[in-house]
Amino acid sequence: MTTQTKAQRQAHADPVAVDPKHYKVEMENDQVRVLRITYGPHDKSVMHGHPAAVLVCLTDFHANFTSPDGKTEERRGKAGETIWTPAEEHLPENLGAKRLELILVELKR
Repeated sequence: MTTQTKAQRQAHADPVAVDPKHYKVEMENDQVRVLRITYGPHDKSVMHGHPAAVLVCLTDFHANFTSPDGKTEERRGKAGETIWTPAEEHLPENLGAKRLELILVELKR
């Protein structure tokens, strides 16, 4: 199992620091950080990164993710769905006309 060191984690812009409107820390310990992610209709973030994580969809979502190299990818999730997400940097945008809410459990080890 690959682990994220503190240096690797700091290499990415922290979403809580660069976009506190959309990202809130719900809890954190030496193994995980749990974020509540909330976007209004058509809200857009800024470029930031996450270590490998587990995403829990509290609402349906349809979003566009732009990577640092400019490539884009549309992603969807259904309320109640749980999704594995590898470490990555991205700029997300809610493409939906409804609010989206997610829980992201970032792994530290």
